[in-house]
Amino acid sequence: MVIRKYRAQDKGALINLWEEVFPNAAPHNQPARVIEEKLAVDDMLFVAEVDGEILGACQAGYDGHRGWLYGVAVSPDQRRRGIGTNLVETAVQSLNERGCGKVNLQIRAGNTAVADFYKSLGFNVEDRLSMGRHL
Repeated sequence: MVIRKYRAQDKGALINLWEEVFPNAAPHNQPARVIEEKLAVDDMLFVAEVDGEILGACQAGYDGHRGWLYGVAVSPDQRRRGIGTNLVETAVQSLNERGCGKVNLQIRAGNTAVADFYKSLGFNVEDRLSMGRHL
């Protein structure tokens, strides 16, 4: 397994992966749009490649105060092989190298399996109410 930065030739495979893992994405989270918008800001978009195939991906963001993880995805038939862990740790290391002292992420409230995964990586549930506004 190789964890590396996204390259333009990964676009189709990444779109397919995100569509498989996040099939009901809201319009503002459509994969092609997310990739374009992310790369306009920075290159903190990582992929996990195994034998030339993109099997996982993770975005990271840093606003100068806090870091964020977004779009962490592993192909369903490839889970529990360390791909997600390696992606998250690579993204966290990249954030740390930029001076980030805290990393946040959001998951759907009922997704306890994913919550357990992040807890195993040292993340804790915080008492917050997440809010958003579409523009």
